[in-house]
Amino acid sequence: MSLIPLPGRVLVLLAAALAVPGCLAQSPAAPPAEGARLVEPAAPRAAARAFSQDEAVVYEAGPRSADGTGRYYLGREIARVMSHRGAAWLERPDREREERPALLVQALGLAPDDVVADLGAGTGYFTFRLAPLVPEGRVYAVDIQPEMLRIVEARAGEDGVGNVAPVLGTETSPGLRPRSTDLTLVVDAYHEFSDPREMLAGIFEATRPGGRLVLVEYRAEDPDVPIKPLHKMTEAQARREVEAAGFRFVENRDVLPQQHILVFERPAE
Repeated sequence: MSLIPLPGRVLVLLAAALAVPGCLAQSPAAPPAEGARLVEPAAPRAAARAFSQDEAVVYEAGPRSADGTGRYYLGREIARVMSHRGAAWLERPDREREERPALLVQALGLAPDDVVADLGAGTGYFTFRLAPLVPEGRVYAVDIQPEMLRIVEARAGEDGVGNVAPVLGTETSPGLRPRSTDLTLVVDAYHEFSDPREMLAGIFEATRPGGRLVLVEYRAEDPDVPIKPLHKMTEAQARREVEAAGFRFVENRDVLPQQHILVFERPAE
């Protein structure tokens, strides 16, 4: 699919953010950019869950698809990560019509004081839709690409959004404090995690008991969804992987035209 140009104001922010190093939540020594009010200067990474040798879950090498890594997890080939050069795709003008993001945000049922992690936040497309709904909470925009987080930082400063904090994660950790989040939202990104088992363990540790993980993925069960196969997931495969990390499946909210909304919960203690 060809990329559609960004809207004018976002394009200006994108150029500025990619050109100038930003203040990320991982780097407390650097001051925030002019106008930005980022609420959390640092977020210690949650300790990854220790996997025993008795666990038979392993990564396997196999045939490499055009959009894949050749690395397999529980029978699924992991897709390649979209670069920050694909930022225009995240902000394409027809995304509202195609995906109905407002329906997704409404389906989350957020409370005003919820702490939300937008994992794989990219340009902050959902981050800035979630922030007004949690005025007493905050939204962590988590990404492994500093270029993406500079875009988020620039937009937060430009719009004066004070409850958004960029967090630089890694391929194996979201970089969040243990038991710090009420909800982690992952939109069209989980299938690209290079180390899904370790990342899920980090999400589990960062989630408060009773907190939720919501995966939004294009429906692989539907051949009419015009997305490349490796960038879609079935409900069955997603459940297989996420439940292996200790989460409990709650429901699949079937309200979007092309995507699953898969809701999982960390069991209450």
